[in-house]
Amino acid sequence: MNAFNILKVSASAISAQRQRLNVMASNLANVHSTRTENGEPYRRKDVVFSAFPIDSTLNGVTVAEIVEDPTPFNLVYDPSHPDADSQGYVKMPNINIIEEITNMMMAFRAYEASVSAFNISKSMFVKALEIGRV
Repeated sequence: MNAFNILKVSASAISAQRQRLNVMASNLANVHSTRTENGEPYRRKDVVFSAFPIDSTLNGVTVAEIVEDPTPFNLVYDPSHPDADSQGYVKMPNINIIEEITNMMMAFRAYEASVSAFNISKSMFVKALEIGRV
């Protein structure tokens, strides 16, 4: 096992969580988007993580794909809205702001933990190099 592979594991986790945070930021930015290119409201997106081998004993993490949440759109009664149907209901994105912010906090904590693991590993390597220097 290469000692520097632990840095690769931490770096892959940092990258994956950064992509997850970007997707969640996009979800929050589109919370009121009632019409996209396909004519429907914005559909919430989420990331799917996947493990990949770094060596025979360690796995890193990557974003395998970004998927759309299949839950139904939220219906809001607003007959004055330009996208309202004949009964006055508007299809709104299937995004729950509280859930999205909670997920962002968890992703940020995972990002922080990966940065800490990277920095601790780096610090251990520096200390190991100092052992030989007397």
